[in-house]
Amino acid sequence: MFDTVLVANRGEIAVRVIRTLRALGVRSVAVFSDADADARHVREADTAVRLGPAPASESYLSAERLLEAAARTGAQAVHPGYGFLAENAAFARACADAGLVFIGPPADAIALMGDKIRAKETVEAAGVPVVPGGRDPELVEAARALGAPVLLKPSAGGGGKGMRLVRDLTVLEEEIAAARREARTSFGDDTLLVERWVDRPRHIEIQVLADGHGNVIHLGERECSLQRRHQKIIEEAPSVLLDEDTRASMGEAAVEAARSCGYRGAGTVEFIVPGDDPSSYYFMEMNTRLQVEHPVTELVTGLDLVEWQLRVAAGERLPYGQEGVRLTGHAVEARVCAEDPAKGFLPSGGTVLRLHEPQGDGVRTDSGLSEGTEVGSLYDPMLSKVIAYGPDRATALRKLRAALAETVTLGVQTNAGFLRRLLAHPDVVKGELDTGLVERVVADLVSTDVPEEVYEAAAAVRLSGLRPEGDGWTDPFSVPSGWRMGGTPKPVGFHLRVQDPVEHVPRGAHTVTEDQVSVTLDGVRHTFHRAADWVGRDGDAWHVRDHDPVAASLTRSAHAGADSLTAPMPGTVTVVKVAVGDEVAAGQSLLVVEAMKMEHVISAPHAGTVAELDVTPGTTVAMDQVLAVITPVEEEK
Repeated sequence: MFDTVLVANRGEIAVRVIRTLRALGVRSVAVFSDADADARHVREADTAVRLGPAPASESYLSAERLLEAAARTGAQAVHPGYGFLAENAAFARACADAGLVFIGPPADAIALMGDKIRAKETVEAAGVPVVPGGRDPELVEAARALGAPVLLKPSAGGGGKGMRLVRDLTVLEEEIAAARREARTSFGDDTLLVERWVDRPRHIEIQVLADGHGNVIHLGERECSLQRRHQKIIEEAPSVLLDEDTRASMGEAAVEAARSCGYRGAGTVEFIVPGDDPSSYYFMEMNTRLQVEHPVTELVTGLDLVEWQLRVAAGERLPYGQEGVRLTGHAVEARVCAEDPAKGFLPSGGTVLRLHEPQGDGVRTDSGLSEGTEVGSLYDPMLSKVIAYGPDRATALRKLRAALAETVTLGVQTNAGFLRRLLAHPDVVKGELDTGLVERVVADLVSTDVPEEVYEAAAAVRLSGLRPEGDGWTDPFSVPSGWRMGGTPKPVGFHLRVQDPVEHVPRGAHTVTEDQVSVTLDGVRHTFHRAADWVGRDGDAWHVRDHDPVAASLTRSAHAGADSLTAPMPGTVTVVKVAVGDEVAAGQSLLVVEAMKMEHVISAPHAGTVAELDVTPGTTVAMDQVLAVITPVEEEK
């Protein structure tokens, strides 16, 4: 076993790897960008090395700086985690050239399976069924031959980034251009392939483990069909769809896929499966790294996959063959992300002001967060994973819903409350899943309406802050009672805003402590976690800001008749297509804002003229920051 391992990653996966290194008595080396100088993974490692400025290209994606950090700290091996350089064949080769063990598969296997086109050809030759499709440079011709709907995918990467479902081939070329742009940003390679879209598909993957002595086994499957924007948010093991024969058949296909590329270490073979015919499964891709959802496999097999990555990389043999693998119980994982489901899952950001993450009694949270963590737009939006285990699926689901209700992340908008409601949806409870389910039911699981008790709680916090402290005589003018000399007391009210501004007058009993506020309305008591202007409960959170009606009125007067286009998320402006004075049509694309590797197009709300333009390509913007002002045609006349 190694003495020292450098973890070439950040966030929750870096913390996760460090935990196993500590359990094995192996010294851990963390790396960090300037933005992560005080991050949790930095504090938990035995030592840490600064890589450089915050952009990933100058820190976590810099092979040169990572190798230098390994040399300076005496590391013998590098664990890449997932994301960044985890599936970069050049980095794996550079580690070997530097005398370091890359804790992952051989570089040739990474290169082969990282090219989705070559990967499909290789596994098909090994007898594994693949989805019909085509590739560059005959992309358009192949798509038209397949017929709508088709799925565009980057050849060089995964994680749903750059994927586009095209149901109308008249917009095919526009979708191809957008997919290339996102693929180039995410992976540095804009090569695409196109595949036939399987309607209402299920996404099922097989975990494989291979040593350097020719032994390859699979550890059962994970169901990953609950997704948004082609990215997983809920995963579970095992899948309720598969019977024992199909599980064995898919497992054998996954093992053959791993053998076909000379695989070593932990990897995942992903399949698309028609929900009405599970026996007709198709190879999608192989992820040559540890998966985000690996904990559910760990809980049903009792194996520590990070430990076995390390042991295999150190030259050890697998402890048993396929007959030794046993799946027990059921596990479900939810990915807690910095995003707002009510706004189309747009990325969010901020500072973590209050944090509580459940652990124990069949519940595990893998997280890179701590109070004070700054969540920005530079890195992936996933903050943590909450995993629950039980003897059966119903128990695991119930435990996970309860754990998400306990999860508190105030200061950053997350999807925890949405995930809890999703897990209670009848189709999810019954196991009737497909990759489009979330999109179909999202409207029923989110709401822009703010419960009255939220405003009551926020007003109670503000009211408590106005009360004078200490005993003895109190000036009646300093008490927030509405008292006035010679007049009728006027109730104290507050101008507040979550979405639309309101004036709220507290009307119920309340109790305010440092981290909680309880209010009673119409005989019902509501308790919230609180921090600064945030209140939260059951995984949901509301940022209740003060609203100045006078200032808002002046702003409206300044832009009378015009519409201000604001940033829907904190991020960076990557494309500006107009200039001040340009005439634009309703729905015309004006700007592109990117955050956490996701693009959002800002379009004209109506025909008019660009009256103001406050950004240029490269401008960093905050949530709700004004980007441009469009004067309508009617106002001009």
